[in-house]
Amino acid sequence: MPTQRKTDQVKLLKDKLSRAKAIFLAEYRGLTHQQLEQLRRALKKVEAELVVAKNTLVKIALSENKFAQSDDLAKELKNPTATLFIYGDEIAPIRELAKFMKTLQLPKIKIGVFSGKLANEADFQKLATIPTREILLATLVGRLNSPIQGLHSALSWNIQRLVTVLGNVNRNKSK
Repeated sequence: MPTQRKTDQVKLLKDKLSRAKAIFLAEYRGLTHQQLEQLRRALKKVEAELVVAKNTLVKIALSENKFAQSDDLAKELKNPTATLFIYGDEIAPIRELAKFMKTLQLPKIKIGVFSGKLANEADFQKLATIPTREILLATLVGRLNSPIQGLHSALSWNIQRLVTVLGNVNRNKSK
């Protein structure tokens, strides 16, 4: 018999699933409560949330939400599983979790959904190495500006040479 508390939790999970841009399932066994709270605070700063709920409740929320990959995700709901819900920029929370995983070797990524496709732990690690949005935009601007700067240098080179020659002639006349 479903209790009111379980029903409310499934409703909350369905809401989180509907708002999430990407989700990942991770086995958090071995993390202390303090480490888990530290991770939650770090993820909250980058518009993500780590939720620990009973696997059966997560399965129900996945099936009722008509999530495209709900069957594949439900198969991985074994052992203590935490769900990472990403609401804003998809890469920043992945990078934050990867940084946490690097220091503690925990949690372990099982599977996830990123950009509508299934992603495993190897995909997660690849995503964690992508530069930030700001760095990518700066690189793009630099590359777009590079041909313009080259053209400017090529066009101004003759004028610079003329000024240099005139300066040398002026110095030679004064001697």
